[in-house]
Amino acid sequence: MKKKFLCLALAAVMALSLAACGSKEETPAQTPAEAPAEGQTYTVGICQLAPHVALDAATQGFKDALTEALGDAVTFDEKNAAGDSPTCATIVNGFVSDGVDLIMANATPALQAAASATADIPVLGTSVTEYGVALGISDFTGTVGSNVSGTSDLAPLDQQAAMVKEWFPDAKTVGLLYCSAEPNSQYQVDTVQGFLEELGYTCTQYPFSDTNDMASVTQSAADASDVVYVPTDNTVANNTGIVDNICRPAGVPVIAGEEGICGGCGVATLSISYYDLGVATGKMAAKILTGETSVSEMPIEYAPQFTKKYNEAICTDLGLTVPDGYEAIAAE
Repeated sequence: MKKKFLCLALAAVMALSLAACGSKEETPAQTPAEAPAEGQTYTVGICQLAPHVALDAATQGFKDALTEALGDAVTFDEKNAAGDSPTCATIVNGFVSDGVDLIMANATPALQAAASATADIPVLGTSVTEYGVALGISDFTGTVGSNVSGTSDLAPLDQQAAMVKEWFPDAKTVGLLYCSAEPNSQYQVDTVQGFLEELGYTCTQYPFSDTNDMASVTQSAADASDVVYVPTDNTVANNTGIVDNICRPAGVPVIAGEEGICGGCGVATLSISYYDLGVATGKMAAKILTGETSVSEMPIEYAPQFTKKYNEAICTDLGLTVPDGYEAIAAE
């Protein structure tokens, strides 16, 4: 009897073991927890190129999204390079020495500095127009594939060119004003120039090297152009007063690549929400930090929607009629 009982007990154990194995095979593989493990903390270094509206909004969106995802488990070491690209390298090298868990690089020079400083710490860029150009990757397919990913602020350049035609169909010449030290600005003006020339405009590029020659180059552009186009250029964004003080008195309208620049010196823009772009970057960071996905597998993400906006004050000063479908940029 005792022997029979042991046999029955052993059979029951084996049956349970087989059932357990069977259920494990049928259950999909579990992904790592999206919430941080108990007691787990993270330090995120933020390097922002310069203080201006668009970049500030992206940083805030990033912090808000990551805090919402991880709560008190995440702390930020936030530093601003005040518009000086070499300072970005100093900042990110400090992050690497401190052993931060992730670096958020806000704007192209910050991204380039971070990518050069570390091949191990995850780096997420934001407010970067074209990652292939910024990182020197030929035939870029949308995924960097190393420790770098992020979000792009590129708005459709063909639609920006069409905006020039919509506002100024009788104009003949367009001056393309940008900082030659910013490769993504060069990419944008080269691309939009092709679209503008297809629309019948004569285009001239007006590159300036830094703020020392920005005023003189802007004056040359204003003197020779019916319309000036400015891409999402960080140097212009940080110095819109220089452009406005020259172009508005001369009666030369500026079409801008993003809302922050338009609010300072432009008449119209096809823009994105930099806050929302930062939020998307923060959500990417949460997935990386909690192990849900690897940064090397994350494709670059783009803004989901674009909005036509205009600067009411400058349009009024220049006597411009706003086309249908535009909304006014909120006053500061």
